[in-house]
Amino acid sequence: AMEETYLLNVEGVRKKILHGGQGELPKFQDGSKITFHFQTLKDNFERTVIDDSREAGMPMEIIVGKMFKIEIWETLLCSMRTGEVAEFWCDAIHTGMYALVSKGMRRIAEGRDPLEGQKHRCGMGNMFDYHSTGYDDLDELQRTPQPLIFIMELFRVEEPSAYKRDTWAMSKEEKLAAVPVLHSEGNRLVLQKDFQRAAEKYQEAVICLRNLQAKEKPWEEGWLKLESLVTPLVLNYCQCQLELGEYYEVLEHTTELLQKHNDNAKAYFKRAKAHAAVWNEKEAREDFHRVAHLDPAMAAAVKKELKLLGERMRKKHDPISHRLGTLQ
Repeated sequence: AMEETYLLNVEGVRKKILHGGQGELPKFQDGSKITFHFQTLKDNFERTVIDDSREAGMPMEIIVGKMFKIEIWETLLCSMRTGEVAEFWCDAIHTGMYALVSKGMRRIAEGRDPLEGQKHRCGMGNMFDYHSTGYDDLDELQRTPQPLIFIMELFRVEEPSAYKRDTWAMSKEEKLAAVPVLHSEGNRLVLQKDFQRAAEKYQEAVICLRNLQAKEKPWEEGWLKLESLVTPLVLNYCQCQLELGEYYEVLEHTTELLQKHNDNAKAYFKRAKAHAAVWNEKEAREDFHRVAHLDPAMAAAVKKELKLLGERMRKKHDPISHRLGTLQ
């Protein structure tokens, strides 16, 4: 038996091959579909089993470059040959999303809606007050980030052309399970100030929900339930685009959102900031006033923004006296 320990050039990961695979390393590319079984163990003396895909009876499938599961899994699997069984030890930096992902997979295996009871509240402030996952062992993982051991068996790798690609190749349940994971991934990337990748996660979650919405009757209950999940994702996406200076992108998406939900103060606020950034003074002022009218709690923030807007406009229209300062 090969019991060598490999380091995968990735910090916080160790690999041990338990059973060698066949042939060359498969050609992994964006869109390749990987089919595998996995077991997740705690890194304790008993090596407590958390999840086992064989017990669920179905091998897992992931698509390279479309990471709905745990980002590190793609790295682990891409180091394997067909038929190989390997054990990976992953440090806590790589396992933070595990509880959320596992919850979605368990609910699907139990035939339940992975999103049921999902509390979606706007903003980044609520990110860390964890809701219970409904599973004691997963709640404990969420409370105490820790290393985990993954034992993977790689069955096959299929070229992108060998099957239907992309989000629409996922089942309804998979799409629903992906949404809270992508949402949290986006929030995590925002905290790291990686706005570009965060925006991609939010956008991917929106695409999943829009695909599901297409099968519902507009404005009926199923459609509205999905729509209520779309809105905070679009607002988070727009916040990232503001940070990236993509103001026209923000104007387009906030305007589209406001056509359907004309009382959304946060959307007006983001649109006002985008208008201000591209010198649309009149539109910016109108939107800011709407925000204060719709949500008195945001009045102080609006006042501050209007003051900034006034200063920028003065600077633009009268650059010389501004440079000189006021002469006494």
